[in-house]
Formats: sequence, C-alpha cells, structure tokens
Amino acid sequence: MFIIAGLGNPTLQYEGTRHNVGFDVIDMLADRYNISVDGRKGRALVGKGIIEGQKVLLVKPQTYMNLSGESLRELVNYYKIDEEHELLVIYDDISLDVGQLRIRKKGSAGGQNSIANLGTDVFPRIKIGVGEKPKKYDLADYVLGHFSKEDRELMEEGYDRADHAVGMILNGEIEAAMNQYNRKVKPKEA
Repeated sequence: MFIIAGLGNPTLQYEGTRHNVGFDVIDMLADRYNISVDGRKGRALVGKGIIEGQKVLLVKPQTYMNLSGESLRELVNYYKIDEEHELLVIYDDISLDVGQLRIRKKGSAGGQNSIANLGTDVFPRIKIGVGEKPKKYDLADYVLGHFSKEDRELMEEGYDRADHAVGMILNGEIEAAMNQYNRKVKPKEA
C-alpha cells in the first residue's frame, strides 16, 4: 500500500488557503478516483482506494500543519510501510512560483516544520509553489491567506500536473516525473 498525504490545516477557516494545497490535491485525487476520505485513523482523515492499479491510502492529517509529521509517523508505523518507497507527501512551497511543482525523492524539511517531526527525510514529496511572500508581509498571514482569482487558475493547473506526477510516482517513474515537472512551466502548459 502507498500512503499519499497532503498537508494542511483542518477546519473551514483554512480551506482554500496557500498552506492547504496538500489537502486540495488529496481532495482532487479523491474526486477523480472515487475515494472517500472520511474515515479516521489516528489523528488523520483517511480513504482507501486504487490509483494506477496501486492500493493507496489518501491522508489528510488533522493535527494542524506544524504537527503533521506526528500524524504521519503514526500511520507509517501502523501500516508498516517503507517511507522511502511507499510514502508520498504533498505540501506548499513559498520558494516556487504559483502552481509550479518540485518533486524530490528525499530531502530536508526545507523550513516545513510539519514534516520535520516525521523523524525521517527519506521519502518522496511533491512541493507545489504558492509564490514568494511579498516584502514586509508576515509569513503566517501570507500562507494562511487565499489565492487571487488568477493564482487560483494557476493552482488548478498545478493540481492537474500533481495528479499526473502522482500517477507516474505510483508506477515507479519518479525520475521521469522529476524530469517532466521540475522545470518552469508557462501557464496552460501541462
């Protein structure tokens, strides 16, 4: 089984914010693959299903962003999965342009406290750009803010690319996904 976790904050007040793009991707995958993410396991909402012929567990940690790693650690331990090959984490990145993807096989938390407390950095991840914080803008206010209409359109394109990248990763093609999506894209390019 493959755990695909999108990071974000629970409750309605955070829906559609920059920090919740991981949740948005999980919701899109759930819709596209008819997976209901309404079960609870530990401190997460979960849904089991099939994507690209692979058994998956879609996960939305409910511990709020900065403690997501704790929730994921519980699931990794419970299902006894190999983080390096059976865990995929999706989250926002302010160092990338809006809607831009960056796929990595592993790496540091890169300022994401949410995954730092997972206890390992050896797992695949898809980072989705939310744009750089404007000067003199508080980081928390920025990531907890909503997208403009134009940025929302770019994010929808980014979510579509993330869906394709997830499929490639599930098929063991992470290198190909990195080659295809770790490059600047022009709007409307898939």
